[in-house]
Amino acid sequence: MPITRRSFMTGLPLVLGGCATSEIPVSIKPVTYSPASDPHYREVYGPITSEPWPIAGVDLKKVNPKFLRQEVAYISAYAPGTVVVDPVERFAYLIQEGNRALRYGVGVGKVEAFNFQGEATIAAKKEWPGWKPTPDMIAREPERYGPLKDGLSGGPKNPLGPRALYLFRDGRDTFYRLHGTVEPWTIGTKVSSGCIRLFNQDIIDLYNRVPVGTKAVVLPATKEAETA
Repeated sequence: MPITRRSFMTGLPLVLGGCATSEIPVSIKPVTYSPASDPHYREVYGPITSEPWPIAGVDLKKVNPKFLRQEVAYISAYAPGTVVVDPVERFAYLIQEGNRALRYGVGVGKVEAFNFQGEATIAAKKEWPGWKPTPDMIAREPERYGPLKDGLSGGPKNPLGPRALYLFRDGRDTFYRLHGTVEPWTIGTKVSSGCIRLFNQDIIDLYNRVPVGTKAVVLPATKEAETA
């Protein structure tokens, strides 16, 4: 049975009946707030020079503040440590204790038919991973992906960025990844071929927090799927 936001909430105590999954920022910023003026975000999203290849800082003047990493209130039926991806809202949540979650902005697949949905396991983690287009990607766009059929080695031009988390179901690769990006301006949009992309600084943070074997849940990619 496909997971929906409705079924996602099934199993919560009855006292929570009628509540919807919610996210409430820890602090409310003024309308005039700019992350570029916030020392915390300048540090969190600044350049990283300790990697095999340098990672550029995020231009915070071009970022919607809601897609920056923050702790939020989040009611979830899943255990702490679970990663929940909401493609509709463009967020990934790392569930914490006490109805809290660490929330990351993401970029998602632009065509729902190519998107994974449901429960999976993070069965592998890789630093500066290589990348190869899937046969389906090559078949859909042979001119674009055909020349890359042998793949790309890890590095600053690789579309997976500095880290990747690999989702498997029943021991099989779903070919669905949570990974970094060479296009930070796309976070918060529908742009990828199906995988979930995060700011490079955020995928490194998430990578360091979740071990292999972590449960991951990807919610439906459209609101219409909730009532299906």
